[in-house]
Amino acid sequence: MLIYKNRREGDCALLKNRPELLSPAGDMDSLISAVRYGADAVYLGMKQFGMRDAPLNFTCSELVRGVKFAHNNNVRIYVVCNTLPRNNELDELPRFLEDVAQSGADALIIADIGVMSLAKKYAPDVDIHMSTQTGIVNWRTATTLFELGAKRVVLARELSLEEITEIKRRAPKDLEIECFVHGAMCMSFSGRCLISQYLNSRDANRGKCSQPCRWKYHVVEEKRPGEYFPIEENPAGTHLFNSRDLCMIEHIREMSDAGIDSFKIEGRAKTAFYSASVTNAYRSAIDWHIQNDGALPEWIAEETDKISHRAYCTGFFFGRPSQEYENGGYIRNARFIGTVEKTENGRLCIIQRNRFCEGDEIEILRPGMTPLRIKAQDMRDENGEKIEAAPHAQMKLSIKFDGEAENGWFIRTDEK
Repeated sequence: MLIYKNRREGDCALLKNRPELLSPAGDMDSLISAVRYGADAVYLGMKQFGMRDAPLNFTCSELVRGVKFAHNNNVRIYVVCNTLPRNNELDELPRFLEDVAQSGADALIIADIGVMSLAKKYAPDVDIHMSTQTGIVNWRTATTLFELGAKRVVLARELSLEEITEIKRRAPKDLEIECFVHGAMCMSFSGRCLISQYLNSRDANRGKCSQPCRWKYHVVEEKRPGEYFPIEENPAGTHLFNSRDLCMIEHIREMSDAGIDSFKIEGRAKTAFYSASVTNAYRSAIDWHIQNDGALPEWIAEETDKISHRAYCTGFFFGRPSQEYENGGYIRNARFIGTVEKTENGRLCIIQRNRFCEGDEIEILRPGMTPLRIKAQDMRDENGEKIEAAPHAQMKLSIKFDGEAENGWFIRTDEK
C-alpha cells in the first residue's frame, strides 16, 4: 500500500513556511484514507466530549489502533475534547483524558479552560490545542492561552488573513496557528449556534446539530396568518442562514505568507471518500507550491469540485463575504463507485460501492498524482463471468487494466 511520508522537514522552497495538512476522520476507514492520501495529521473524536455526534467516532481500542497506524506512517493524531462539559460530566473527564494519554495521541483539541486544567493534570504529556470554539480573534488571547499551556490555537473562522498575520506577528514565536481552509461553515460565530437546540432540542454545542440553517424559511406577517412570504422572490424558498462552503485551494501561498502553521479540513461527519479526495487535493496543492510559482495546475484546482459540496467561497479570509449564504443545494461532479482491491493478470479488481456499467469512463484517484482515467472494459464478476453492469454494492468484479493501482485507492466516475 502506497502511503505518503511526512514531508515537513526540508527545504520549503517557494512557500514562506511549510504548513501541516490536518485532515478529519469520523472512523477508522476515514483515518486510513486520510493517511493514505497525504495528511500530516488527523483529528478525530471518541464517543464523548466531541462536537460531532453523527460519526461513528472511536472507541478506546480503536483509538490505540488508529494512533499506532498513523505513527507508523509518521502522521500525528489529535483527539477532540471540544464540547463545554456540564457539572455532571466533569467526573468522567479524568478517565477520558487518561485514555487519550495512554493511546499515544499527540494532542487534545480543547475549548474549555477548566478542561484545559484537567488535561494538564491527567494527560500532561499530550499537547493542548485550543479549539475554534474558544473564539480566539486577537493576539492577546492567543498569548494568554499559550502562557496557560496551549501549544496551538485554532483561530475563529471570522478572521481575515490580515488579522491572522497580525496575530502571528505579535503572539509568542513558539505558538502554532491553525485555521480551517476547507469545508462546511456555520452561520454562527465560531460555530456557537443555538437554532438546533431551540427548534428540536438537539444542542449543536454538544455535537448534536440537526443543521436547521440548511432548511427553507419564509416570513409570516402578524395580521396575515397562513400567508408565507419569501424574503426573496424564489419559488424554492429562502435559505436565510445557509453558509456556502469554504475552499482555499487556490490561495495556499497567501495562507502560508500569513504564517498559518496548520491547514485544517472540516469534515469529521463526512465519508472516507470525502476525506481522501480533499486531503489529496490540498496535499497536491501544497507540494506543488513548494516547488513552483504561479497558478495551480488545473487538475488540482478541479479536484475540490468533484466531491459533494455547496457553492464555494473564501470565507472571511479576504474580508467580509459579499455572498455568504446559499440555497442549500449540493453540487457534485463525480460519483464514488468503488475501491481498488488489487491488480493481477492484466486486470483491475474492484470492490463496488455504486453502480457503473461496461464502457463507462472511470477515474482512479491516485495519491499525489493526476487521476488515472480509463474505460471500464471487459467487466467480469468474481467468478470470471462476463457482465454488463455492476449493480450490487460490495460486489467484487474486475476490468481489463494494464497499469498499477494500490489496494484501497478510490474509483469514481463523472456524475450523470
